[in-house]
Order: sequence, then C-alpha cells, then structure tokens
Amino acid sequence: MTQTLAEMAVEVLATADGRAKTALCRRQAATWFAARASGTSLPVGTATPPDRPSRPALPELLDPRDVPRRRPGSPQGRIALLHAVAHIELNAVDLHWDIIARFADQPMPIGFYDDWVKAADEEAKHFNLICDCLEAMGSHYGALPAHAGMWRAAEDTEGDLHGRLAVVPMVLEARGLDVTPGMITLFRNAGEAQAVAALEVIYAEEVAHVAYGSKWFNWLCGRDGTDPKDVFHTLVRRYFHGTLKPPFNEEKRADAGLPPDFYWPLAETEG
Repeated sequence: MTQTLAEMAVEVLATADGRAKTALCRRQAATWFAARASGTSLPVGTATPPDRPSRPALPELLDPRDVPRRRPGSPQGRIALLHAVAHIELNAVDLHWDIIARFADQPMPIGFYDDWVKAADEEAKHFNLICDCLEAMGSHYGALPAHAGMWRAAEDTEGDLHGRLAVVPMVLEARGLDVTPGMITLFRNAGEAQAVAALEVIYAEEVAHVAYGSKWFNWLCGRDGTDPKDVFHTLVRRYFHGTLKPPFNEEKRADAGLPPDFYWPLAETEG
C-alpha cells in the first residue's frame, strides 16, 4: 500500500539517530518529488505526529540558560558553534515534517507540501554538511550539550497553522539570515574552508525557507481577508518567547518577502 505524505512525515519524526533521520528524510523527499515529476502526486492523507520527535541519546539537552557560553575565537569554540548549528538544522528537519503531518487535515494547495518537503530535504543536507565539518575537526554531533528549547515553538503552535508559519520560518529562520554572515566571516578568518562552504550553502538556501513561510502566511491571510502584518504582530507577541533583536539583514529578509514593517515594530515594542 502506498504511504501517504503524512505517514512519511511521521516516519521521519519517529527516527531518533540524526544521520538516519536525515537519510530517511532525503529518501522520502525523493519519493514525493519523483511522484510529482511523473504527473501524479502521492496522497497527503492524515497521520498523528508525536508530541516530540525522536532524538538520539546525545546530545544532552539543557535549559538554554545552562548551555555553556561559546567562545568562537578558539578551535573548541568554533566546534561548539558548529555543534549548535547542527542542532538547529536537525530540529528544522523535524519542524518541516511536523508542519506537514500536524496540519494535513487543513485544505492547502499541493504547492504547500512541495515547499515544506523541499525545505526538509535541504535542512537534512545542511545537518550532514555541518556534521561532516565537526567530524573533520575531530568532534561529532552529540559531543556537546545542546539547547532544549528548540521544540517549544512547535508545541506552542500545535493547533495554529498561522502561528506556526509566523514563528518558525518568519521569526526563527529569519534570525538565521541575520547571524549567518557573521559566522561565515568568523570561519573564513580562521581558515576553516569546509565550514565556510557549508555555511554559504545554508545561507543561500535558508532565504527560500523564510520565503515559504511568508508566502503561505500571506496566502492564509488573503483567504481569510485579514491584514497579514497585523496578524503577524498579534501571533508573534502571543507565541514567541523572546525579543526580535537587531541588527536585521534587511536585504535578505526582503528577498524572503519580509518587509521591515513586519519585524521592526516588534523589536521596538518588545525591546
């Protein structure tokens, strides 16, 4: 029997090991797009995702306040920074499959599923690129403790597709556009060419992930007849635990469909 896309998503979410999760993710994405290229589509279906995705025994997950400070000027500090990036990318794989499975009961155009399967596939690639860097530096994913709060945005927005799109791609992933150029400069100055190449791939592809969030958020608001900017402000204040911190990468945010009047008022109000 043909698996539905929602069932494929849950299978990824239920896989614990990082390399195994990303390998399965990439196979599922290839299966989905092969069907699309043949002129057919796999059924989206419905399935019940886990409250939390399966995770390997390591890294140890700590409260954000307890994660040791990174000092990126040293080799160990750069390893710690890449470890944090790997952790973000692995969570992103799960977040993108979770949005498919959790909201599969809501009628959305087929392009919605195309976008998030593609985003998940790219996040899997990013995780593997960073793991390769860590291993080349004598470390590995799981060698250091990591942030336990990464899944909170998914839990907070489990019943609100508008909220999920607002917080995950349009706030959390947009933050990556702000900070990645500085990381690229840091690793370039340290002569870490493999890390620079991996981060440049991530930086180029993350713009599209933010754009998917913006596109479908605006689509939902258009369907509902609501003002996207006002809805975005309301939902970020409701669900995002933190502040939107400048400086913002206004050029890349604009490329992703995020105009300044979406995020600057939140930074001013919350900051």
